[in-house]
Amino acid sequence: MAENADSSREALESLREALRLSPQNVPLRLHYAQSLLNFGFYPEAEKEFKHLLTLDAQHEQAKLGLASTFYQQGKNSHALVILEDLLKHSRNPARAHLLQARLFYRSGEIEQAVRSYHDAIEADPSIADSELSVRLGIRAQPEQSEVVEGRVRNSWEEPPLAPDTTIERPKIKFQDVGGMEQLKEEIRMKIIHPLTHADLYKTYGKTIGGGILMYGPPGCGKTYLARATAGEIAAGFMAIGINDVLDMWIGQSERNLHDVFEQARDHKPCVLFFDEVDALGASRSDMRQSAGRQLINQFLSELDGVQSSNDGVLILAATNAPWHLDSAFRRPGRFDRILFVPPPDAPARAAILRLMCKGKPLEEIDYDHLGRKTENFSGADLKAVLDIAVEKKLRDAMKDGIPKPLTTKDLMAAAGQVKPSTKEWFATARNYALYSNQGGVYDDILKYLKM
Repeated sequence: MAENADSSREALESLREALRLSPQNVPLRLHYAQSLLNFGFYPEAEKEFKHLLTLDAQHEQAKLGLASTFYQQGKNSHALVILEDLLKHSRNPARAHLLQARLFYRSGEIEQAVRSYHDAIEADPSIADSELSVRLGIRAQPEQSEVVEGRVRNSWEEPPLAPDTTIERPKIKFQDVGGMEQLKEEIRMKIIHPLTHADLYKTYGKTIGGGILMYGPPGCGKTYLARATAGEIAAGFMAIGINDVLDMWIGQSERNLHDVFEQARDHKPCVLFFDEVDALGASRSDMRQSAGRQLINQFLSELDGVQSSNDGVLILAATNAPWHLDSAFRRPGRFDRILFVPPPDAPARAAILRLMCKGKPLEEIDYDHLGRKTENFSGADLKAVLDIAVEKKLRDAMKDGIPKPLTTKDLMAAAGQVKPSTKEWFATARNYALYSNQGGVYDDILKYLKM
């Protein structure tokens, strides 16, 4: 590796020296620029290709090389502009079409990518890219592939399977969740009471269902609380992550999302929980690709129950970055309860530690003292504290051959080794709460920070 790097540098240095002596030598400068590109020096290669085009504005290889450096640096729109110009006049367009296909594929424009790839291998079959053709679903012969509903599919290909999402029956309940009393009460009013007092709610015309969005620093129990909600009402529970929905084929992500909602509707009452929902519902104004916008539109349509009723489907979602979520999700009838999940307070930290220590060998533990001394710790931080203390006890037991119980001192020593993970989140959240708080969405953060 080191020898290769040294030889690369020597080769480039020799070319630089030759160019210094003959700066107007177009073939030599092209060779130098291509070598920089091949060795991964993309900004330097970009500079050389641009300089080459000042010497010969219509140099096809220089244009293709510059587009390639843009592609390698993620400057997709720059590369596409050059390729469009190049393809108007090129005598040998195969490699330009191939690079264009890669750019279209990267941006999710599958149909255009297929066409460009076909054009490339028709112009020069020898440049066929087997890996790209597999990604595009193209057989060896162009006429054997087709584009169906915006995604590429071979005539022999089976349609993709629906996401494999299991329906759990959680056994944990609110009593197993330390603290969060205000949140629990909000969830009782929005989700639990409509089921347990259905007749009363129907009297006032309230449907069974709806959405709650929980936000706050990571590790503070949002997922655990969602699972306990399902346990409280003996409902099914579906935990949905981005991998259950997102798909490389255009249109398939929307179908996956629809299938998830349909599965929940078929097994109601069901708690449908979306973790890191901002990954599926990012602000459309920040998106360059239409595919992402279509997924958000599908998500909003499912929340509204446009085609099927969501009565009995209880939707919870969690995010650490609510400021990245599209504002349309906060409209009443969708996620019409937006709840801040702060780090646990001292009594809640004591309760969490009490639950976590259950079943372990213990001396008398002063949980209240530990709760006061772990300010700003999240539930995940407290779990780390307990893990460190247990590992220390295990090491001691290996040496002495005698397992000893955990003590308050052990947990205090472990807490000294853990830094609260919530501080970094609040540093970011504070800026949004101060300068991007339209409608008072983040007032709870300001209140928590006493600002």
